[in-house]
Amino acid sequence: MDGKIDRRNKLNDLTGKEWLKLTKSFWLSEKCVDDKDAFKHPAPFLIKDIMKLISMFTKKGMSVFDPFCGSGTTLIAANSLQRFGIGIDLSEEYKKLAIERLSKKGFKENNDFHYYIGDANKILKKIDTVDYIVTSPPYHNILRNKGEGLRKQSEKGFRSGSRIGVEYYSEYENDLGNKKNYRDFLQSFEQIMKKCFVALNAGKYATIIISDFTVDKVEVCVQADIVKSMQNCGFEFVGTTVLLQDNKPLYPFGYPYAFKINHNHQNIINFRKPK
Repeated sequence: MDGKIDRRNKLNDLTGKEWLKLTKSFWLSEKCVDDKDAFKHPAPFLIKDIMKLISMFTKKGMSVFDPFCGSGTTLIAANSLQRFGIGIDLSEEYKKLAIERLSKKGFKENNDFHYYIGDANKILKKIDTVDYIVTSPPYHNILRNKGEGLRKQSEKGFRSGSRIGVEYYSEYENDLGNKKNYRDFLQSFEQIMKKCFVALNAGKYATIIISDFTVDKVEVCVQADIVKSMQNCGFEFVGTTVLLQDNKPLYPFGYPYAFKINHNHQNIINFRKPK
């Protein structure tokens, strides 16, 4: 441990130096061997990236909640740091994948974590209170529309930037990834986050991980819309960390006629529920 923990620190178990490092406005995404099992999911995030967030926004023994839990990365990161993980997802298939991953680490359902299957709007009524929310919602319907599917894997088992095959989240009508237009996606997202706001303890934090993307071939500042939606729910915006993903390939989308951005980062957008 580098330094001492301030006795006034009620937010986390970090020393001053550890805290300071995590306030940088950009991070480099970090892989670990346990990420490989998540690559059956079309859009997982990496364990170490989520562990940094959980370390920043919680203390040991606190609860961490993910309303779009998918392959269970949030639960693995939480349990690895001695926090209690709670997740919701529509897919039985992804829950099965998550349970397999968690079992390999020795974590047991209901003992170390809860993973609920169903609509987050309904399941959230069963959840008492939580200390931190971290999630990455479906990116509207881009997986369904682009049909790019799962990313290729390297010889070492890690996923590269290019994609193969057609894969999207589900056929469920209430899946955010199946909303026909962007406005419906935002409204559905906001509806869930209003319930998350109620469940989150006062003074605690929520993090949404999402990148900008195109809608009907037009570049959209998704981050701005997410911030507005969260503020509509009552959250205070406290800053964005750029998560750099330099392993993604570059595509000549507009070349040689027009500039088109390559998205080689995610936005880690942080919010706080007022006391």
